[in-house]
Amino acid sequence: MGIILAILLFSFIVFFHELGHFLLAKKNGIDVDEFAIGMGPAIYSKEYKGTRYAVRILPIGGFCAMGEDEEANDSPNNFNNKSVWARISVIAAGPVFNFILAFLCAVIFIACVGFDRPVVKRVSEGTPAAEAGLEAGDVIVKLNSKSIHIFREISLYNQFHQGEETKVTYERDGERHTVTLTPQKDESGYYIFGIVSGGYEKGSVFEVLKYGVYEVKYWIDMTLESLGQLLTHAVGVEQLSGPVGVVSVVDSTYQQSKSDGVYYVFLNMLRIAILLSANLGVMNLLPIPALDGGRALFLVIELIRGKRVPPEKEGYVHLTGMVFLLLLMAFVMFNDIKRIFF
Repeated sequence: MGIILAILLFSFIVFFHELGHFLLAKKNGIDVDEFAIGMGPAIYSKEYKGTRYAVRILPIGGFCAMGEDEEANDSPNNFNNKSVWARISVIAAGPVFNFILAFLCAVIFIACVGFDRPVVKRVSEGTPAAEAGLEAGDVIVKLNSKSIHIFREISLYNQFHQGEETKVTYERDGERHTVTLTPQKDESGYYIFGIVSGGYEKGSVFEVLKYGVYEVKYWIDMTLESLGQLLTHAVGVEQLSGPVGVVSVVDSTYQQSKSDGVYYVFLNMLRIAILLSANLGVMNLLPIPALDGGRALFLVIELIRGKRVPPEKEGYVHLTGMVFLLLLMAFVMFNDIKRIFF
């Protein structure tokens, strides 16, 4: 059942991404040749108003074919014959829809569970926070130059800045104070400040919407920080996870929460959906050939130059990017399988 949930979850997130491309293409009067979920041979296909809608056998992706790779097409409704801004909006719509989906899932999750304000519940004795005078009830508002909105952002910042001296700005009785903390190692070797979260609380509709934004921002920040660690070689590519890893995580999460009931399974799937959708949105905005960000980059270049980059040259770049991505996917899949079975 966990594997089925993973496939359905991943397929829906991809569907929503491609739906963004599709809707903006239609809004801009662009011909859509095919709107498909999945890859490989089609198991269902139907044509309607010039567009073929298909479900393909492998639930590992999808696409919205608009003729964007064609070098020449006389149709005024071809993707390449539309204005640069129209094409940019269509390309950007996929990642933007991922962020919208992440926000919708976050709002539902927070409405059910609540939000974790960055309020200190307790300060552990003998820790840097205690020595600096932090107390229960203090509200953490900033770590160095990073604004804090939810408690998990404190843990996230500390996770990626282990052992670093940190200026902590907090509010107490309506006044702001700043202290400098140098995290200390605990028994497990992890650097800590010594503050404990107050847990989750529920609020008004406005607060649910506001913290829905903060929730999505949290997962976007986590993705960007992880990419930064990857680029600086703080973590290796062998730690990357792909579709197989996602299926494994969803399945294990389902197995662990199913004894608590359908409601808790639902909440855990929602949280994974927020992570995956925000992650997919960020990754597709990166200026990597063959991804949305790479295509958008060529459109920005066209906007600056006043003319399109020769299609054959752009095609070579995207082809190179696709080969690289397929090789990386194969490598990541191998590591996922190795982690699961060995």
